[in-house]
Amino acid sequence: MLSIALNLLWVVLGGLPMALGWWFAALICAITIVGLPWARSCWVIGCFSLWPFGSEAVNRRQLRGRGDLGTGPLGVVGNVLWFLVAGWWLALGHLSSALACFVTIIGIPFGIQHIKLALIALAPVGMTVVTSKALE
Repeated sequence: MLSIALNLLWVVLGGLPMALGWWFAALICAITIVGLPWARSCWVIGCFSLWPFGSEAVNRRQLRGRGDLGTGPLGVVGNVLWFLVAGWWLALGHLSSALACFVTIIGIPFGIQHIKLALIALAPVGMTVVTSKALE
């Protein structure tokens, strides 16, 4: 129940613009054909950015106990390319939103969530979003 209330406040108080930023990045990635490997990830992280409380972004290697294409050397190359093309501006958006949230005491949990999303924005390849209950 608490996560629903926090998510509703999140959407009203600024979560929607950053989700739109992620979805715009997904659209650009899909249009360029070369960016198709990142398009689905942008969409999923955009959904996570819209409704973050009650979910966590975790590394797939840690979650499954084995590596895959996105958690190996190609994942590192993908993250470097992502950072150069789109990751830095999404991270800056989350950081500026976090600073705005930290101005008030009520905004501190939202600012912390923006910091987490900024870290994801820097290197999203190899990450997956799961519910917090799945991690227990």
